[in-house]
Parts: sequence; C-alpha cells; structure tokens
Amino acid sequence: MTAGTGSGRGAWPLARRVAAIEPFHVMVLLARAHELEAAGRSIIHMEIGEPDFATPEPVRAAGARAIEQGKIFYTPALGMPALRRAIAGFYRTRHGVEVAPERIIVTPGASGALLLAMAALVNPGDEVLLADPGYPANRHFVRLMDGTPVAVAVGPDSNYQLQCAHLEQHWSSRTVAALVATPSNPTGTLLAPDELDAMARFVAQRGGVLIVDEIYHGLVYSEETQTALALRDDVFVINSFSKYFNMTGWRLGWMVAPARYVEVIDRLAQNFFLAAPTPAQYAALAAFDPATLALLDARRDEFRARRDFLLPALRELGFGVPQQPQGAFYIYANCSRFTDDSFKFARDLLEEAGVAIAPGVDFGAHEAAAHVRFAYTRPVAVLEEGVRRIAKFLGK
Repeated sequence: MTAGTGSGRGAWPLARRVAAIEPFHVMVLLARAHELEAAGRSIIHMEIGEPDFATPEPVRAAGARAIEQGKIFYTPALGMPALRRAIAGFYRTRHGVEVAPERIIVTPGASGALLLAMAALVNPGDEVLLADPGYPANRHFVRLMDGTPVAVAVGPDSNYQLQCAHLEQHWSSRTVAALVATPSNPTGTLLAPDELDAMARFVAQRGGVLIVDEIYHGLVYSEETQTALALRDDVFVINSFSKYFNMTGWRLGWMVAPARYVEVIDRLAQNFFLAAPTPAQYAALAAFDPATLALLDARRDEFRARRDFLLPALRELGFGVPQQPQGAFYIYANCSRFTDDSFKFARDLLEEAGVAIAPGVDFGAHEAAAHVRFAYTRPVAVLEEGVRRIAKFLGK
C-alpha cells in the first residue's frame, strides 16, 4: 500500500508536506548507542544538544510544590501573568531592556514558539530565509505551513551566520521573513549587534519580519550578547528554559512578539496548545532567583572550560574548526581530511570507538558530508576519554 493523495481510491491518506519532513539522522545513531550500552559497551555521548546538569534544585522544588498544591490546571494561553512579568524582569536586569509583559508569550518549548511564529507569518508558497548549516527543525516548521524554506549557504567568511548581504541577495517578492540564531546551532557563533541591526532594518524596509533565535543566550563565553530587543521592538525573539536554565524535559519556552501580533498568536496558542505545562511554569518562576542565576552562570563557566579543552584537542587531531565557538555548547568541525561521508564517519566512530557525534547532514546541505558536530555536554574528564578514543580511531 502506498501513501495516498487524498483521492480515497485505494490509498491511505497522507499529507504531501510529510514527504519534505526529514528525520534527525543523529537519532539513528543515538538509538544504536543505546543498543551498544545495553550490550555492555561504554559510549561517550557528544551527539545530543542537552545539558548534562540537572535542573537546579530550587526550580525542581517549585515544580513539585505546584503539583502537591494542586496547581495543575490550565493557565491562560499566553502563559501565567506572574511568569510573563518575571521574564520581563529578567530582560530588565540581565539586558537593561524594558519589555512589556503583554508581549511575552509562554510556550511549550521554544519549538512551540517557532511553530506559532510560522503559523502567524507564513502563507502557502511564502519564503523564509535561513542559514545552512542551521537547526534542522526550523526549515520543517516553514514546510508545515506549506511555505518554502530558502537555505542560504554560510561559512567561515560570515562566521557561519546570515548577513545583511545574504538577505539582499536572496530576498524575493515571496519572502516574508528571515530567521537567524545567535548563538547558533550547530556552530556556536554569534551575530554582531550592528549586523543584526542592519538585517532588522533591511527586513522592515521590505515589509517582512526578522525572527531571532536566542535560545542559547546565557551560554556566551566572552561577554553577554545583546538581545535583539535592545535594537528594535518589531522583531520576533525566541528563547527557552531548556539550555541556559537546564530545563529541557520541562518543555517550556517563550517568545517576545511585536505588539500587533499578540492577539493573533493568542488565538493560535489557544487552538494549538491551550497552554504551556502548568507545573513547568510554576517551576520556572524560581529560575530567576539570584542564587539560581549564580549557579547557572557557574555552569556556563564549566561549559567554557569544556570548550577550551575540546576545541584545541580536535584541531590537534586534524579536524578543521576555523571559527571559535562563542556560545552554546557545540563545535562544528570539518572532517573532510578523514572522510567524504560524515554520516558513515559518525557511524563508524560509534561502532569502533564508542564515541557518538552528530553528522553534518542533520544541519542542512551545504558541505554537510564534510562536517560533524561535537556537543561538549559532558565533563572534561569524559571529553578527554572521548578524544583518546577518537585519536585511536584515526590512528593517531
């Protein structure tokens, strides 16, 4: 039996858009890694972008109290007013930016925020510009709305980021938005504030919208990067409690939307989700306590130490990393010295050396076969063992 076209004549119904939704290839490797571990093998995990730190205790306790007290019912679709005010306060204290709580939408993960943004902006056939390489789900959110993701090849010359020059080259009459990420996944690079401002001005002049993924804000290793909200208030900003706040499984994120879009997004959120998880929202209120933020900043310093070990170690082994990651917890490395098939390289590295990494094919098409991503989401001692295994695998 084959997938149908909706005709009902001997085929099972399946939307055509599904054909364009690709799987995460790294999940195949992760499943195999778990099989090997179940068989007694030791596996060094550097494939998944999830902090290894537990959610801070005050946050866990706040979530548990909410459940014990029966605070488990729906909140408003845009989120608990107290949490929206707390997020606004975080922008004030951390970034020196005043953001009206009414513009803040609490969502089921940052993915929920991105889905809402695309639903509000994209009509069938509309184009959204994205960097290649970039986070794979972003292009699929566009496709889910029957839009067209336009992947723009980026490399070391632009710090693996879209630049205003890219927008000028690729913007068309069908383009409605551009999506950038700073810091980015998979490269950990940043957009300079002046470049971000130029892009926002260009997009506004064309009648479009700039969407800025700031999910890895807080995990920047030089100085705290500036939020796009410090530059303009007509951009969509996406953030998350998953990465810096170490709350991946709580499935909680947020979006700051231009005021004119809030009512539309409210309607969409009511119909898509009803609301973000209630216990997670109560838990997140404790994430902004000064003691919790101090702990999270110390964990950020640990991520920096991991980067500072792993980056020179990979370069010494022969991987090409022309740009130092400035944030997040990834190293996007050129492996063409060793292979012309990054997925096979990652699979062989797992099977033979017990080290799991992500192949470049998950992050786009531009030189994907020549790149792999390392996530430094393990202690330095574990990373050291991973480097020893990789060196042995490479015959070093």
